[in-house]
Amino acid sequence: MAITTTLVTRPEIKDTSYLRAALKGMKITLKHMLNPKKITQQYPEVETRLHPRWRGTHRMEVHEDGRPKCVACGLCPTVCPANCIRLVGGEDDQGNRYPIVYEIDEFRCIFCGMCQEVCPVEAIHVGQDFENAEYSRERFVYDLDRLMHQDHPTTLLWDPSDPTSE
Repeated sequence: MAITTTLVTRPEIKDTSYLRAALKGMKITLKHMLNPKKITQQYPEVETRLHPRWRGTHRMEVHEDGRPKCVACGLCPTVCPANCIRLVGGEDDQGNRYPIVYEIDEFRCIFCGMCQEVCPVEAIHVGQDFENAEYSRERFVYDLDRLMHQDHPTTLLWDPSDPTSE
């Protein structure tokens, strides 16, 4: 097996022009500046439209009496690829399971939505909230009370068997 080499020659100076390339770039920029079509969203004055399956911060569903819908089965921390969910389950006198501690570290979360997909009672959802700026790192650990008091809409799941879904 022979090694072959290819000799590449540099183009002649008369065939290249940095000035021509710079002027071409300025022409494109000027064309976009003078275009009357505006594509910039004026946030927060104009409400931002999100895709129905956009995944943002988490939300815990609650029963009518204010209890969390979670049954502390342990599937969400098991399936979480980022290992950002901490769950400690408990049981009451009637044998109903409930979470004693349920925390989601939003810094570690990759917003994959697997916790929402695996939940058997559809208790945890990724929501459509994206305004999650905080002043301290501790505020990015969402505990059970904070998850239950989230009121933003939740994300729709994608059903591969549904041909009409996007």
